[in-house]
Amino acid sequence: MRWFAAILVSFAITIPARAALAETLCTLVADAATGAVLLEEGDCQVRVTPASTFKVPLAVMGYDAGFLKDAAHPVLAYQEGDPDWGGANWRRDTNPADWLRYSVVWYSQRITHALGAEALTAFAQAFGYGNADFSGDAGFDNGLDRAWIASSLQVSPAEQVRFLRALLLGALPVREDAMARTRAIVETRQAGDWLVHGKTGAAYPRRADRSFDYAHGWGWYIGWAEETDQTLIFVRLTQTRERMKGSAGLHARDAFLSEWPALAAQFQ
Repeated sequence: MRWFAAILVSFAITIPARAALAETLCTLVADAATGAVLLEEGDCQVRVTPASTFKVPLAVMGYDAGFLKDAAHPVLAYQEGDPDWGGANWRRDTNPADWLRYSVVWYSQRITHALGAEALTAFAQAFGYGNADFSGDAGFDNGLDRAWIASSLQVSPAEQVRFLRALLLGALPVREDAMARTRAIVETRQAGDWLVHGKTGAAYPRRADRSFDYAHGWGWYIGWAEETDQTLIFVRLTQTRERMKGSAGLHARDAFLSEWPALAAQFQ
């Protein structure tokens, strides 16, 4: 599975934002309590690969199915041949909290293989999560390994917001503890007075010849932000204009967090 290294997904290395090299496709902000859309810039209805942002609904699925237990269990072992381009944090035993923190692809694959395509599809359909297509690349039978990475699974920013709101309100058709445990392992950062819980994601578009378009990588940052008694849901989706160092998802995150205090001020 070394060919996975051709696809860059987000992992926890801080990289300075280079927003000028990326186009913002969508910025969407909604009130968690009412669902009211407070800001919608760009095309927030178009579906693209969710990349590593899929780990958030996958965590809900894994907890509800009983494969995931809590933030510390199960601990799964790295095996030779697993995707390892994320560095040392991908080449060691990993628990659910570390899986989300370091965006470990092979841990996702352990969950998807344990659940199977039928269950994944049923969950995604119940969540209203994009096209719920886990078939993978046409003719390659690889959906359980990479449907969410520049492949068959597609989701729009608007659908991401609806999923996140249901997750926050405990309104997904799963056990409440599955949602609570998922919320607990999403990374938290400070942006001004706001506590921001978010997940990055990045992947390159696939060409017809199965090569990757490294100049136009997608970058996601999705999540929710809390300040006093207000909770806002956000989604930022970008696409690079040229090949660049680092993850487009990390660049999207860093640019968004730098903008967030001023952006959020208009909603208070």
